[in-house]
Amino acid sequence: MDMEKTVCYCMNVTNGMIKAAIDAGAKTLEDVQEATGAGTVCGSCIENIRHLVDEFTVGQEK
Repeated sequence: MDMEKTVCYCMNVTNGMIKAAIDAGAKTLEDVQEATGAGTVCGSCIENIRHLVDEFTVGQEK
């Protein structure tokens, strides 16, 4: 996965920034939104963020 790929263009948030937020303790879409701002402007990236949260939290205690 390209960690430099932009997921949220409104807030300029990348895959890597979402992973970093999850590594720092974010466990839900809402946690990631609070930590990064991703998905809080137009909302068109919400499903992509939700998918990344699921992918990056696999194996982590929820």
